[in-house]
Amino acid sequence: MNKKIPKYLLGKYQLLGTVTFSILFALVFLNLYIPFSDTAWFGLGRSVNFLFTAGFMFLALLVLVASRVVMFKTQDMFDMTYLEYVLWCLGEVFLICILYTFVTVDVMHSSESSMHVFIRALLYGMIALVIPYIISGMFIAIVEKNRTIRLMRCQSKAEDHSGSGGKPESQLTFFDNNGALKFSVSSSDLYYIESDDNYINLWYSDRKGNLKMYMIRCRLKTVEDSFKGSPLLRCHRKYIVNMARAQVLRKEKEGYFIDLDKEQIDPIPVSKTYADSIIGFFSRGSRTGV
Repeated sequence: MNKKIPKYLLGKYQLLGTVTFSILFALVFLNLYIPFSDTAWFGLGRSVNFLFTAGFMFLALLVLVASRVVMFKTQDMFDMTYLEYVLWCLGEVFLICILYTFVTVDVMHSSESSMHVFIRALLYGMIALVIPYIISGMFIAIVEKNRTIRLMRCQSKAEDHSGSGGKPESQLTFFDNNGALKFSVSSSDLYYIESDDNYINLWYSDRKGNLKMYMIRCRLKTVEDSFKGSPLLRCHRKYIVNMARAQVLRKEKEGYFIDLDKEQIDPIPVSKTYADSIIGFFSRGSRTGV
């Protein structure tokens, strides 16, 4: 819960979609709930109640829109965690339930106590808003992940070898969580990829042979899924290694380690979860290019 929430969940269109879907879901739920309630004052049939219902819905919509605008505007000021996002969403529900309690007790002059009305409103508010929040968040995450996986690719790029019969070079293309192209590198120049929270660090060599690092906001799992079938293999919860640059697999007391063909790079650890696939790769002797 203390992990930072992906920025794509806080995008303008994602927030707009969440609010729109939540309002539509709440309207459907409330209309299904009204016939089975003998205490609900909102409705569409009677003109007076319709006006109060429309006014309440408008105010609730303003609360959601204002909240999401503030969320969007402040996203660059601090990195919101999952816990903070959940608390923010629950705060929206509480504000709307307080608004409903005020209208019910002070405007509609309900005979019920404020606490009783608030608790009932909180129960149905959780159903009407939290459920669409969860569904919307899951849908956005799945769409974004699939889009990024489709974008990231390994493609062969034919080089001009002037009749030397050289092998086509492979190019690795990386996109961030928002689908923006961030980095493209020859497969022979990439050494390994390191996870850094919601970011990845791409370690590669430049034209002079110097070791460089480039950071992208993307999850290591996305890279793993995108480049299945290539020499980019997951060897640890924090590392993906370009096996085309792997020279040695060593078994030490602490476990297996991979030595890459550049002295500046420290040995890359191999965790038990990924040991079999790494050992299998070395056993096949398949350290070829992508």
